Amino acid sequence: MNTSTTNLLQPTKDLRRRYRTERWFKRLGVTAISLSLAFIGFLFITIIADGYPAFTQTYIELEINFAEQAFTRENLAAADYPGLVKKSLREMFPEVDSRQDLKRLYSLVSPAAAYKLQHMVEADPRIIGTSRKIWVLADDDVDMLMKGKMDREIAEADRRILDNQLAWIDKLVAEDKLERRFNAAFFTSGDSREPELAGILGGIKGSFLTLLITLSLSFPIGVAAAVYLEEFAPQNGWTDMIEININNLAAVPSIIFGLLGLAIFINFFGLPRSTPIVGGLVLSLMTLPTIIIAGRASLKSVPPSIREAALGIGASKMQTVTHHVLPLAMPGMLTGTIIGMAQALGETAPLLMIGMVAFIVDIPGSVSDPAALLPVQIYLWADSPERAFTEKTSAAIMVLLAFLIAMNSLAVFLRKKFEIKW
Repeated sequence: MNTSTTNLLQPTKDLRRRYRTERWFKRLGVTAISLSLAFIGFLFITIIADGYPAFTQTYIELEINFAEQAFTRENLAAADYPGLVKKSLREMFPEVDSRQDLKRLYSLVSPAAAYKLQHMVEADPRIIGTSRKIWVLADDDVDMLMKGKMDREIAEADRRILDNQLAWIDKLVAEDKLERRFNAAFFTSGDSREPELAGILGGIKGSFLTLLITLSLSFPIGVAAAVYLEEFAPQNGWTDMIEININNLAAVPSIIFGLLGLAIFINFFGLPRSTPIVGGLVLSLMTLPTIIIAGRASLKSVPPSIREAALGIGASKMQTVTHHVLPLAMPGMLTGTIIGMAQALGETAPLLMIGMVAFIVDIPGSVSDPAALLPVQIYLWADSPERAFTEKTSAAIMVLLAFLIAMNSLAVFLRKKFEIKW
C-alpha cells in the first residue's frame, strides 16, 4: 500500500473537526435535557413541599353540653351554637376571665364548629340533653403553628399567636385534645373566606361542567370541519384562506377568546356571567383550532390505498370516509381532542374576561349556576393575604397537575394502543 492510499484512509482534518463538533452537540443536548429535568423536578418538589400539609388539618376536642334549655323544639336552627362552643372553652380554661383573654381563647376554634353542632342536632335531635366529646376545626393560625409554619421563638408582637394562646395550645397538646387529621373538607367543600374551611369541590365540579360543555361542542364540530376540509372541500382560494385562519387561530392568545366571549355570549346574547355554559362556549372556541388541525393530520396519515380500495369496490365517497377513513383516523383525533381539553382545563385568562373570577361559595348543580373553575380558584387563593391559603394554593395546583398528567397520559395511551403501522 503506497503513501497516497494510506493518506486517503486516514481521517482528514475537516472530518475530525466534524466529529468533534458532533460530540459537543450531543453533550449540549444532554446538558439541556438534564437542566430541563432538574428545573421540572425542582418545580414539582417545591409545589409538593408547600402543598402536602394542606391535606391535614388541626382539630380540637371539645366537650359540648347540649343542655335542653338552649334549644326550642320548634326551631333547632335558632339555638345559640356558638355559645355552646364558648361555654365548653370556658370550662376547659376556668382561669381565663378577662374579656380580652376570653376573646383570644374563643379565636382558637374555627367558626365552623358552631355549624357542625347545628348539623349534628338537626340530624339527630336525641342528643339534646346529653354531653358529647366532639372534634372541631381549629383556627387557621393554630393550624399554621402546629404545622411548623409559625416561629414561636420570635417576639410576641411579630406573631399572630400570643404568649397566653401558646400556653393554652400547649395545654391542649399535653392533654391530647389537639391533633392533626386528614383534611376531608378540602375535597368535599366549596370555597370560603376562612382558610380552614376552603375546599376545591366547587372548583372541580365547575371545571367538570365547563369541560363537558367544551367537549360536547368542540369535538363534533372539530371532527366535522376536519373531515370536510380534508375529504370533501375543493382546493381553491376559499379553502386555503380557511386553512390559514384556522392555523392562525391556534396561535391567538387565549385572552382574545375571552374578549370574544364577553362581546358575543354575554353582551349580545345576554347569557349569565360566571356560569359553566359561558365558560364552555369560550373554551370551545379556543379548543376548536387544535382539534381541527389534529383531525386533519390524522386523516392525512391514512394511506390513499384505503380510499382507492373502497371506491374501487363501489363505495360512495361518504361511505369511504365514514366506514373506512374516519375509524382509522379516530385514535389520532381523540388524542388531539384530549390534548386540547387538557389545555382548556388549565386556562385562566379567558375565564377572567367573562366574570368567572367571582368568589363563589356554593357548589354548582347545573351548567347555568354560578361556578368557579379550579384554575381561577387557584388564582384567587394565591392573591389572598392569609398565610394558610399558601398551602391550599399549592395543594390545589397538585390536584390540577394530577388531572393534566392523567389526561395527557390517556392521550399517549390511546395513541400507542390504536396506532396502526402502515
